[in-house]
Amino acid sequence: MIETEGISKSYTSGFLHKQHKTVVRNVSFTIGKGETMGLVGESGSGKTTLGRILLRLEEPTAGAIWFDGTELTALRGRALQKIRPRMQIVFQDPDTALDPRMTAGDSIAEPIRIWQPAGRHDIDNRVAELLELVGLQPELATRHPFELSGGQKQRVALARALALDPEFLVADEPTSALDLSVQAQVLSLLKGVRKACNMTLLFISHDLEVIRWMTDRVAVMRNGEIIEIQDTPDLFSSPKHPYTRQLVSAVREGGMWYGKDRVK
Repeated sequence: MIETEGISKSYTSGFLHKQHKTVVRNVSFTIGKGETMGLVGESGSGKTTLGRILLRLEEPTAGAIWFDGTELTALRGRALQKIRPRMQIVFQDPDTALDPRMTAGDSIAEPIRIWQPAGRHDIDNRVAELLELVGLQPELATRHPFELSGGQKQRVALARALALDPEFLVADEPTSALDLSVQAQVLSLLKGVRKACNMTLLFISHDLEVIRWMTDRVAVMRNGEIIEIQDTPDLFSSPKHPYTRQLVSAVREGGMWYGKDRVK
């Protein structure tokens, strides 16, 4: 479904004395159709930038991306716009992802109105279906973000991302801004929705416990580079890179494995 080859991203700052900072370095990997790939690493490792590059929300400095056999990095204009509904993202903070002036229903309906024009009745029915899919009552469609809890806002953001039936979803630290009591509920929901909709998912997190429960394979990122990729059980049982071994050891010592008993 997703394949990258040699993806790099650098930023330039300064006017007279230009400085270059590389945040993603020569990244190559694949994500199979229907697979959940975890991308884990410390803050500043380049995880979010890489996720945005995969969706062409940011342009790579070098390298190529293929989406379902199409070279995404070669697309421009209408060709790129045509493929965008098939790829969506759930951002880290629902407070900044949702327009405070719009109701939950209008936020979810907006991509449908743009990409799949239909009558008001049909759109309202679709919004109600999406709210139910993410575990919310359809009556919440009339509420604004300030009238919703953090967990409810993130569910609305997820419903909006699912509005166009995407094939590939990037979830960028989708629970890190939520209370601990709500995180497990949203993670369980996302896992169930991914399976029900047969989506391909890139799940970005700095939390190995969450990664272990959510993913099929894991890519470990450090200083802009992918230093290890393994199937999730193998990575936790026999990590290869010294940095990965340190991460896994720290979680084990904390005795806080993220298992099914904890996610309801």
